[in-house]
Amino acid sequence: MSIPSFPIVFSLEGEVALVTGGGTGIGLAIARSLHAAGARVVVVGRREAELAAAVQSLGAGSSYIVHDVTRFDAAAALIERVANEAGPVSCLVNNAGNNLKKPAVATTTDDFELVLRLHVLGAHALTAAAAKGMIERKRGSILFTASMASLFGIPLVIAYTAAKSAYVGMVKAYATEFSPHGVRVNAIAPGWIDTEMSRKALGADPARRDKILSRTPMARLGDPVDIGWAAVYLSSPAARFVTGVILPIDGGASVGF
Repeated sequence: MSIPSFPIVFSLEGEVALVTGGGTGIGLAIARSLHAAGARVVVVGRREAELAAAVQSLGAGSSYIVHDVTRFDAAAALIERVANEAGPVSCLVNNAGNNLKKPAVATTTDDFELVLRLHVLGAHALTAAAAKGMIERKRGSILFTASMASLFGIPLVIAYTAAKSAYVGMVKAYATEFSPHGVRVNAIAPGWIDTEMSRKALGADPARRDKILSRTPMARLGDPVDIGWAAVYLSSPAARFVTGVILPIDGGASVGF
């Protein structure tokens, strides 16, 4: 097999990318980078106003669908709709998520279930639905947005930690099962990224911001585009022999002291 030349090896021309939670933050950054690399991008989420604004900023070659990923029985219909409107999904980005900040002893089973339903079961429903067509076509890329919570302990987020840690095992299992059929499965584990949400949270908690920066060797927050370009790489021909990987994009936080 010949290797495409630079920059074609990073091109996503002809690909159709479905990005869940793609209206804001890291999801939008991923959508924007995939779009810039040439992919036809469909962003999915529950809030139409945010999705519409995202698509307006992306421009031609993008669209949105209002969808709740916890409607597991609607996953196949979503994949079919995207195929009819934009083309068969060749790149799925499981980015939709929620969080719950509570002491572990105060986290109820109902709390836990709400987080797991969105991150784990919602992602699985879409992955299973999208992978069927990818396996038939013998090509595709599936990405998960993992977390530092996938890699080490963070207090007060036990349900989120369980969900993001589950991604580590899911990615390895999917990769082992799907990769013989030409479908690669990987995850990105963002460190602390400078989003509107993080600015609000850390602005109200300077001690937490100082702790984060002190344990990040690069001593700063990341930019959402850092995650977006990593998603382009993992979805592109440049990563054609990369599967089952959890890639930290974290300024060294996962290895720093």
